[in-house]
Amino acid sequence: MTTTLAPPPVGIGKAAVGALCLLAIATGALESVLTPTLPLLQRELALSPAQGALLSTALLISGALLLPVSGTLGDRYGGRRVMTRLMIVVLAGGLVSSLAPNLPVLLAGQILQGAMVGALPLSFILVRKHLPPGSAHTAIGVVSGMFVGGNLVGSMIAGPIAEGLSRHWMFAIPTLVIAVGTVLVHRLIPDDPPARSDARIDWPGLVLMSGALLTLMLVLPMVPEAGSRPLEFGALVLLLAGLVIGWIRVERRSAAPMVDLRLLARPGMWSSYAITFAVCLGTAASMYLVPQLFAVPADAYGFGASASDMGLYLLPSAVAAAVSGPIAGFAARRFGARTAVAAGIAGAVATLAALALLHGEVWHLVIGKVLISLASGICVTAVVVKTATTGDGGDTGTATSLILVTRVIGFTAGAQLGGILLTAMTPSGANIPDESAFIIGFGIASAVTALALLAVRTLNRGEEQ
Repeated sequence: MTTTLAPPPVGIGKAAVGALCLLAIATGALESVLTPTLPLLQRELALSPAQGALLSTALLISGALLLPVSGTLGDRYGGRRVMTRLMIVVLAGGLVSSLAPNLPVLLAGQILQGAMVGALPLSFILVRKHLPPGSAHTAIGVVSGMFVGGNLVGSMIAGPIAEGLSRHWMFAIPTLVIAVGTVLVHRLIPDDPPARSDARIDWPGLVLMSGALLTLMLVLPMVPEAGSRPLEFGALVLLLAGLVIGWIRVERRSAAPMVDLRLLARPGMWSSYAITFAVCLGTAASMYLVPQLFAVPADAYGFGASASDMGLYLLPSAVAAAVSGPIAGFAARRFGARTAVAAGIAGAVATLAALALLHGEVWHLVIGKVLISLASGICVTAVVVKTATTGDGGDTGTATSLILVTRVIGFTAGAQLGGILLTAMTPSGANIPDESAFIIGFGIASAVTALALLAVRTLNRGEEQ
């Protein structure tokens, strides 16, 4: 693969990093406004539960499909150029969602909004190219944290805006902020030359990779129903296997692959993906189990929490997730990514194991959720920082976008694991699962997360500190 030795790009200041942070907050907010207002949308648009579930996953699926593409195109054509065009798609999606009169139009808007997830790997490309290594560590952590903080902002403002103004404005306001952030990024960040000269697009690889990711996102929600729909489930699994095998063969033979498989074979890279998957799976299982335990009636073994109560209980963990990014960036710079990742994994494992034993009081769950969000956030962000600052920068977008795709897959698999466990351990005719389901669930989440420690020792191979 050929690389071009472009002249060093112009450095950027705090205002430019602030513009990237503003864009991260706005996109994070637009991504999260749907979740707390889904019951309202179901009432206003007369949606069935199945249609509501489809609406809640449309952005996630389209984002997962686009992530590897956006990162690779950023490497090939320059981060700022691709980000500007990507944000135009997001702005169109926000506009469509804000004006949507029915489900099909709103679905179209959500699919277009899915392009927003590509902003993170593109931000990492720009930070890597325009800042020295030490500053880049911190800036990547801050931008990642601001995206999570945007999720928190969106979750907090969506309900009041939808009820005080209308559902249209909860999409329109973040979209306007994204427009401002896009203009600032375009004006404050100089154009970055492409890091790679092989500008051809590997269309067969792109089609096969997108098909494999889409099929995987269809397979995971079907796992709980696999026994009742064996033919459909089996057909999708076979299709997924065929697409993955075909994609690997195409990428190995391509002169300019969409994803260079030699990149995935490096010890410092494959370990990043393994750690991300294990930690996100364990974290997502707990993220699913904790609210379910809050909602169990108080006359059983739960707390009978209402939706408002639950939002209050989960708010501290959302704050912890938001601050984990900057902490991880600082820790990776000061102590090295390997140390930060190991500390995050150890904290998550210990907390999940403790929750399996101690979950009889509200404060047990609140503090446990805070510690899990903080530990897993530090771990995953430190992995992203390590991945984004390893090598010569020519594959920054591709490598980090694959990390984010792995995170999506891990979270989806973890949530499905929690759902399967509670369903399987709910007695016939009962409305709530046995308490042992939560004990086993937290225990499994702790064990899966602990497996990530096996890959930590390879993280320093090729790492720039």
